[in-house]
Amino acid sequence: MTSLTGVGIGRSLVVGPVLRMPDRLPEPATLPSTIGPDGERERVTTALAATAEDIRSRGEKAGGKAQEVLEAQALMAEDPTLRSDIDVRVDNGATADRAVFEAFAGFRDMLLGIGGYMAERATDLDDVSQRVVARLSGVAAPGVPESDTPFVLVARDLAPADTALLDLQKVLAVLTSEGGPTSHTAILAREKSIPAIVGISGILDMADGTVVIADASTGAVTVDPSEEELRRAAGETAARAQRSAVPVGPGALADGTPIPLLANLGSAEGVEGAVAAGAEGVGLFRTEFLFLDAKTAPSVAQQYGHYAKLLRGFPGRKVVVRVLDAGADKPLSFLNDAPEENPALGLRGLRALRATEQILRDQLTALARAAGETDADLWVMAPMVSTVEETRYFVALARELGLKTAGVMVEVPSAALLADRVLAEADFASIGTNDLTQYTLAADRLLGSVASFQDPWHPAVLRLVREVGRAGAALGKPVGICGEAAADPLLAVVLVGLGATTLSMSPSALGDVRAELLQHTREQAVAFADAALTAEDGATARAAVRALLPQHV
Repeated sequence: MTSLTGVGIGRSLVVGPVLRMPDRLPEPATLPSTIGPDGERERVTTALAATAEDIRSRGEKAGGKAQEVLEAQALMAEDPTLRSDIDVRVDNGATADRAVFEAFAGFRDMLLGIGGYMAERATDLDDVSQRVVARLSGVAAPGVPESDTPFVLVARDLAPADTALLDLQKVLAVLTSEGGPTSHTAILAREKSIPAIVGISGILDMADGTVVIADASTGAVTVDPSEEELRRAAGETAARAQRSAVPVGPGALADGTPIPLLANLGSAEGVEGAVAAGAEGVGLFRTEFLFLDAKTAPSVAQQYGHYAKLLRGFPGRKVVVRVLDAGADKPLSFLNDAPEENPALGLRGLRALRATEQILRDQLTALARAAGETDADLWVMAPMVSTVEETRYFVALARELGLKTAGVMVEVPSAALLADRVLAEADFASIGTNDLTQYTLAADRLLGSVASFQDPWHPAVLRLVREVGRAGAALGKPVGICGEAAADPLLAVVLVGLGATTLSMSPSALGDVRAELLQHTREQAVAFADAALTAEDGATARAAVRALLPQHV
């Protein structure tokens, strides 16, 4: 028996044989064209168009967040800059296959060099390249293997087009060697409620048919388990299913302490699903979708329509909107597209908006107008705030433009360490655990090679959360969690013990977190938090809390 570990997505435990994703297509040979540039360009045009159409079709079939992701991927196949690069290579004598491969590889390397959000898109770009080359070569693109019986899928990473259409009757869980908790594999697996464990070193060495126990709640993979381990796994699976059978309703602890459960949304299209899942409001509304594919900043009127639609979906409820979080890691020609050596530490978030303040003014104006014409309780917050002065600036501007509740995201250790002074200026704080973990442990949250460091259970991260929780309690200011850590049911209880007053997550995670909260009192949540803080790393923190659970489950 061997045990491997990675970053778990979800709380399910599954048992089954593994099947590996097929290997990537071989690199096209460097051969001179035999049909000339015109013929090769025609082949390229046909292959790119067919690939984009296929990806869009998959998106329409999948719907939800997957459709948004796949639409962005389809646009990659239609990117005019890429097409120009391909045409240049064809004009220089390359075949369509080779020109596509080289152009996409060059663009991928550029994205990796930029880092951050753009580096995450490199995997998507590789997938588009593989699909186009496969079409040009007349072979099937690598994809999810087919099986007559359920299996655990093992892969280096999954492309959005594959993840979006996984057969939930056949794929028990997804295990990957790359990716982190915010990769597309993780995001889409969470949305589809597929157990996943990402960033597992050694997982690709496993042979097809090997039986594993995959526990997403701990990130552990047991290879070739014993009969006794299989019996325990079966019992635990049944126990978790029973604990999860909780009716939709407000979030609360076992002693009745209310813990509102909110939704993280990327567009107003997700409102209906969030309400159906029992979201009590919105804890993070990302506004980047309005900006990322635009040539110019959207007008006040254009933005107003989207914000009003969102607010109308939550009458009388709290809706927290994050202003544009972009910059060098999500370059926008009208905001800041200057290359930076380390964009994660560069001009991003509020820093970029201050450099082009009219964009921020327009966004806040549109939000204020939407709030004035609906009865939702609108809160606005600024991303990437690292100083008290930045907090003061944002809150004052929001007030000037007619917004009554303004706060900040705590994603940088400096903001957490000065939380008492930050919250003296802001109406609330929302902790973005993804970035807070990244900056605390100096580990890029999008790199599989350092995924083991990207663990929000780490006591260093939890100490920073405690600082914010204490400041909020002392000042009577709300402290929310809107990072992926809130979607981890047991960690959600720990976060409440550290002072979080609300939890926000992907709608698909609401049920599991609601069920877990109902099993513990506030006193127990504080005890869990204290136990985690005494640990020396994420793994021992998780183990310390699990040791306090009944039967050490």
